[in-house]
Amino acid sequence: MNCGRHDLDLAWPRVMGIVNVTPDSFSDGGAFTSLDAARAQALRLVAEGAAIIDIGGESTRPGAAAVTVEEELERVIPVVASLAPILDVPISVDTSSPAVMTAAAEAGAGLINDVRALRRPGALAAAAATGLPVCLMHMLDEPATMQQAPAYEDVVGEVSAFLAERMARCLDTGIAHERLLVDPGFGFGKDLSHNLRLLDGLPRLVELGAPLLVGLSRKSMIGALTGRAVQERLAGSVAAAVLAVERGARIVRVHDVGATVEALQVVRALHDHRAAA
Repeated sequence: MNCGRHDLDLAWPRVMGIVNVTPDSFSDGGAFTSLDAARAQALRLVAEGAAIIDIGGESTRPGAAAVTVEEELERVIPVVASLAPILDVPISVDTSSPAVMTAAAEAGAGLINDVRALRRPGALAAAAATGLPVCLMHMLDEPATMQQAPAYEDVVGEVSAFLAERMARCLDTGIAHERLLVDPGFGFGKDLSHNLRLLDGLPRLVELGAPLLVGLSRKSMIGALTGRAVQERLAGSVAAAVLAVERGARIVRVHDVGATVEALQVVRALHDHRAAA
């Protein structure tokens, strides 16, 4: 997949490293708000094996308040502009704002990662104009309210139908199919049962024909299953990443890059062994 200045090889699943430049993200809020800290974290994650770095300037944790476009631009664009000339992997920008999409592309970003699937006014046109790949995520409602009794009759089918509709809108707007990725949105308007059904049902989402990006790292479902606090969810997060890859995910978005890369090396070794047998 062409991501601006870089190509992203998805012949084998890849690890996306998270760098949140926010004061209030659920796991690492406030840790990387300075430019130097964000740069250092991105470089560390690439050294650990991240094939793409995802920069986010708006917390989308359950209950999170929206930020202004000006705040998001001030947080994100200097980091992208600083990293683009020195990283040898693509930079993804986690944003729903058309203005941030445009500015990030101009600063050197290679992918747009939108939790709202380009539903904000002007987002479809802005994303199309960048020429960059776009990840479309399913989210029920908005972060401030999405966990207030989410309900589905068939969560996998409904998420699949939503993503198919958003893909069709992208195609109608001039965003080519080969520029699209999809994300089921674990934890975004889903309870534990919904998340487990989605994880088991990932092969149905693969049938949409776009690379599947999955974010399970340190999320509340891992805490619910293990009883661990946010910073103690490494083992559960790595297990979830492996299960997602085995069910068809091509990109796993994680905080703990090194451990996830090593786990996927084991998965790949078994895959290669089976192929050679």
